[in-house]
Amino acid sequence: MDIFSAFGLSASAGLNAYIPLLVVALMARFTNLIQLDPRWEALTSWWVIGLLVVLALIEFFADKVPAVNHINDVIQTVIRPVAGAILFAASAKVITEIHPVLSLSAGLIVAGAVHAVKSLAVRPAVTATTAGAGNIPVSIAEDILSTLVSILSVVLPVVISVGLILLTALILWWLWRRYRRERMTPTP
Repeated sequence: MDIFSAFGLSASAGLNAYIPLLVVALMARFTNLIQLDPRWEALTSWWVIGLLVVLALIEFFADKVPAVNHINDVIQTVIRPVAGAILFAASAKVITEIHPVLSLSAGLIVAGAVHAVKSLAVRPAVTATTAGAGNIPVSIAEDILSTLVSILSVVLPVVISVGLILLTALILWWLWRRYRRERMTPTP
């Protein structure tokens, strides 16, 4: 189950770096749902939790302001994958069962991929099709999704894994249909 949690948390970090870190910090501090390796217990410190709250608020508001949200995405290109690597490695027992370099790399790749899709495909498309008016609702939806995925990754990791498998299947099916449609359409 820990590996499913790790993938879900690092994917969530691709949408918002600080929400999943805050969820893990709070759950590790106040519940038994996640047990951090002693090397990662600093996440449960009040100083770190306070810092994560401040950073989450800054990112929340920066992501809602036109033009600033694009600058924020550029800055987050480094931060989100690093947060994903930390979350993957810090997830319960993962760091001890998988080589640290492999777990950090997996988290970095997962969060980086989600961030790349968000910042290079979804957000520019939303900006172009809505003249920027859709950025705020999409940003709020991303924050909600990041929070839900983070919580479910710890509480019900199997749900996240099934969801990720279904989403991947849906994307592959859509790409296959698009490919077939383009291939069947005669070129002038």
